Amino acid sequence: MNTSQKIPLKNSLLLLLAATVWGMGFVAQSVGMDYVGPLTFNGVRSIIGSIVLLPFIFITGRQKEGTVLTPAEKASNRRILITGGICCGVILCLASNFQQFGIKYTTVGKAGFITACYIVLVPILGLFLKKKCSPFIWIAVAMSVIGLYLLCITDGFSIGTGDFLVLICAILFAVHILVIDHFSPMTDGVKLSCIQFFVSGVISLIPAFIFEHPSLSAILTAWQSVLYAGAISCGAGYTLQILGQKNMNPTVASLILSLESSISVLAGWIILGQKLSIKEGLGCVIMFAAIILAQMPERKTS
Repeated sequence: MNTSQKIPLKNSLLLLLAATVWGMGFVAQSVGMDYVGPLTFNGVRSIIGSIVLLPFIFITGRQKEGTVLTPAEKASNRRILITGGICCGVILCLASNFQQFGIKYTTVGKAGFITACYIVLVPILGLFLKKKCSPFIWIAVAMSVIGLYLLCITDGFSIGTGDFLVLICAILFAVHILVIDHFSPMTDGVKLSCIQFFVSGVISLIPAFIFEHPSLSAILTAWQSVLYAGAISCGAGYTLQILGQKNMNPTVASLILSLESSISVLAGWIILGQKLSIKEGLGCVIMFAAIILAQMPERKTS
């Protein structure tokens, strides 16, 4: 897909809404781990995310009853849906758990910005998949790297354990974006999202019962954080991502989604009282400018 094509405003707004939901979700993830372990938190919230989508699947399924497909077409669609859901679910499970463990050892704001490193990785990986980017987007990516540096890198270029875990999460999220870019045009986005949550939840809960021994009382104590992370951050956020990414250049999508990092910093500052330095604030501003630059249309050559 060439970026000379006009980016639908609806898609951009859906991705921006997803970024907002996720940015606020970093606070819920941080607070939730005061009561439950990372694997338990991710497992429960993923299952909740899958459950809350079931009514939407039922409603949209009723609306599409008039569509007539041959048995071969139904089998093909089902195969693509299940394959895509499993692939997305496995990658999402790994990414979210690396992120969740990383948040234990770093701040909400830093976790949000390091996660946004996928904006650099997506266009690089996309080159191998023949995904072209305009000069505006490459400049925006470079600006985003500067913004990430100002926020994340401490004196002496040191990086903590939590930062390293979240950086691995960023690599996995870059792969997740490209996998969604592949499957989302071929299948139902809500169903794909539902399956990925179920797969992610099951994979997370198996080791959770072995290593963390989750209790219902602890989960209920953290119900507000778990419910937000499950119903809103997972159920709504990732579904908005799948719907918004459909027919959009994955690099542009990743740049819009990376706004979650700026939102997470602001949320950590406002809700948790985490300090924001002038250097970190400048990083946020540069990131916002990069997102705006990425939306500029490519000049057509005659």
